Amino acid sequence: MPTALSLTDVSAAACCAPLAEAALERTEAETLAALLKGLADPARLQLLSIVAASEGQEACVCDLIEPIGLSQPTVSHHLKVLTEAGFLTRSKRGTWAYYRLVPEALSRMAELLQFP
Repeated sequence: MPTALSLTDVSAAACCAPLAEAALERTEAETLAALLKGLADPARLQLLSIVAASEGQEACVCDLIEPIGLSQPTVSHHLKVLTEAGFLTRSKRGTWAYYRLVPEALSRMAELLQFP
C-alpha cells in the first residue's frame, strides 16, 4: 500500500511530470493516487473550498462544522486528512484550531493534471 505524501514535500522531479507528458512509473502513480485520495471526498472538497474562500484563506474549525453538516469529530478527521496530504496547514490559537490553505499544493496538483 502506498504511503501518503504531501504535495509540499515532493519536488516536480521527485514526484511526477504532468500526466500527458510521460507515462507514470508505478511509484509516481502511487504517490499521485495518495494525494488524490486526500481530495476524494465531498466533505473534504467542501472544506477545502470554504477555507480557500475565507478571508486570508484561513478558517477556524469552529466555523467549518455547521456549513458541512457533519459532527465535529468527522470534520476534524477530514481536516486532518487534508493537512496530512499538504493541502492545509494547522495552527492552534487558544482552544481552537485554524486551518490555512497551502496554495502551492493546489498549483502543484493542477500542474500534474495538465493535459494538452
